[in-house]
Amino acid sequence: MKKRFLSFIFPIILLLTILTGCVKENKSLNLSDGDYLVKFTTDGSMFHLNEACNGLAKMHVVNGQGTVEIILPSKNTVNLYSGLKKNAEKEGAVLIDPVVVSVTYEDGMVEEVNSFLVPVPVIDEEFDLALIGTKGVWYDHKVMISDPVPYTEEILEKNEEIKEETINITKDVNEIYVSLEGGTGKARLESPASVTKTDSGYVVTLTWSSPYYDYMIVDGDKYYPVNEEGNSVFEIPLKSFNDSIEVLADTTAMSEPHEIEYTIIFSNEEIVAE
Repeated sequence: MKKRFLSFIFPIILLLTILTGCVKENKSLNLSDGDYLVKFTTDGSMFHLNEACNGLAKMHVVNGQGTVEIILPSKNTVNLYSGLKKNAEKEGAVLIDPVVVSVTYEDGMVEEVNSFLVPVPVIDEEFDLALIGTKGVWYDHKVMISDPVPYTEEILEKNEEIKEETINITKDVNEIYVSLEGGTGKARLESPASVTKTDSGYVVTLTWSSPYYDYMIVDGDKYYPVNEEGNSVFEIPLKSFNDSIEVLADTTAMSEPHEIEYTIIFSNEEIVAE
């Protein structure tokens, strides 16, 4: 499947004072004071920038100390830590709190997601960044900031031209890859799943590997199967083309109905089990 890139707007938020304790330990980046457009890459598919960012982030430099704004796909990440998870879990660890920002997609849809201001210790080298999600589990990641260029109107316009060329090719999205985590590990979702554009946004059709799911709860809303025979099929809103969501699915396969917690992972690219 071809990738889909969307436009976004960087919020004007520079909360360096929140991160003063972390920034003091950073080495000088040997960059002039000002704003830069940088590439942000990570070591895994589960932690990445919001697809609207096109892989780019805004970095602010003062006295050789850098802070990059990382706009994520959702609100599922609740804290970051500049370092390893073993230190993040210690009492008194200074965590990076989210700032809620709005991203605007090519189709006009606006979504609120979490953004984090992260200290940048080095350029063009990996550094440690830990995260914790809504399930309360910390994960270690390696991230890298690279290719800084002055954050000018000319650079932004050029980037918009590149994204617009890509959008013109890929704007008719009709399927997405899905993967499932949680439960006993026996349940599956058909992948790729079909995607439909409606007046209120995108809808993804999820087909389970079992006929016994009688409802799903997504973001507090309950959804029922759209079919009467065969494996259970649900239509739920799709807020992002690269994201993961936590859901409850009720199964009647046991002696009594039972709600099971799952994480559904959406991706523009085929998901291969590690």
